[in-house]
Amino acid sequence: MRCRIIKDFRFEAAQTLPNLPGNHKCTQMHGHSFKVEIAVEGEVDPHIGWVYDHAEISKAMKPLLDRMDHAYLNEIEGLENPTIENMAAWLWKKLSPQLPGLCEIVIYETPTARCVFRGEF
Repeated sequence: MRCRIIKDFRFEAAQTLPNLPGNHKCTQMHGHSFKVEIAVEGEVDPHIGWVYDHAEISKAMKPLLDRMDHAYLNEIEGLENPTIENMAAWLWKKLSPQLPGLCEIVIYETPTARCVFRGEF
């Protein structure tokens, strides 16, 4: 049996998007309450009954959340232009070596705006 598990995380952060035209409102410093979904897919272990331990996803995310929460994202190496697309790719590069079966990262910057990334660079 094959399944996908998803673990949600939240953090608050400030950003500017420096590569937008100068009159765009997002060139000004602003903040979001971000929600991140980390999805891992694989075969269910018939003895244990799960695909992957949710605690391992939390363990892999902890140092990244510690760095991003209540931070100015532009000051984090690799996030100088912290669009949700770039943030998803940055998270993928950090998490994929630690999370076998990582298949999708979804980042919400608002309740109605999100990016879905599946590791295609």
